[in-house]
Amino acid sequence: MLLDLDRRSLPTAADPAFRADVLAGLAAHPRAIPARWFYDHRGSELFEAITDLPEYYPTRTERALLEACAPQVAQHVGAGRAVVEFGSGSSAKTPLLLGAVDPAAYVPIDISGDFLRESASALGQCFPGLPVHPVEADFTHPIALPPAIGAAPRLGFFPGSTIGNLTAHAAIDLLRAMIGTLGEGAMLLIGMDRVKSADVLVPAYDDAQGVTAAFNLNLLTRINHELGGDIPVDAFRHVARWNDAEARIEMHLEAMRDVAFTIDGERFEIAVGETIHTENSHKYDARGARLLLAAGGWTTIAEWTDPQDQFAILLAEARPLPTAP
Repeated sequence: MLLDLDRRSLPTAADPAFRADVLAGLAAHPRAIPARWFYDHRGSELFEAITDLPEYYPTRTERALLEACAPQVAQHVGAGRAVVEFGSGSSAKTPLLLGAVDPAAYVPIDISGDFLRESASALGQCFPGLPVHPVEADFTHPIALPPAIGAAPRLGFFPGSTIGNLTAHAAIDLLRAMIGTLGEGAMLLIGMDRVKSADVLVPAYDDAQGVTAAFNLNLLTRINHELGGDIPVDAFRHVARWNDAEARIEMHLEAMRDVAFTIDGERFEIAVGETIHTENSHKYDARGARLLLAAGGWTTIAEWTDPQDQFAILLAEARPLPTAP
């Protein structure tokens, strides 16, 4: 295993961006905190547990789909690309892609440093001789990739329908930031969840074992730990609801009683029944998925779905935007 941790973007113990997002989000009305802050080490562990739950169909559906389409992906992308995974997490699906495309290097990018290093080390052992260059960073902005990958063509990998966590405006900004990271001519393999019945969607985000609830509530624990907060975590409960007008699942933390607390010296009061909006998970039909990619500067060149059309994997290429209508 060749493991080279890029430390140029390591956050401090109390990340200034985390502090700014939390303080601004709790002061806003309605209150909201960006979903990317779920993923401290404990949050990353809990999310991996969610992916194994019987109600949570996206991971197993996408994994089976990726396994089936990987040979076709390899034909499209060719050998020798540097695979750059955005929000790599445990890299659980990554071996299916790496085993098919014969990459020149693998660059996992994640905001959770400890989890990133553990996952990168484990994956490197599965692919001896493959250069692995973990980068701890916020991938919502363009990132300078490690010089060690040289001029190898890039293949971005963004599985898990994480793009759905963003509003359309933010998703387009992210897709453009990915072009800034990967460069024109790069390819992107991305997962997107399909619109389906609320009877399927809501349990996937509010499981019977309460793992998703623990994942959501862990955000408050993280705030207390890293930002010196005194939020009474037991005063909040996890809520998941389907917003049909916006085609998204929403996750909230609802106050079960009036609460008051301080964070970094700032005082907040939240009334019973009021919520902190912590996550969106937008769902896309076939046309919406392609339009979103196009708005972000990516041209779809191939698409695969499972037999029930629950999930889609799309392969796109970064091409210059046309000057004509």
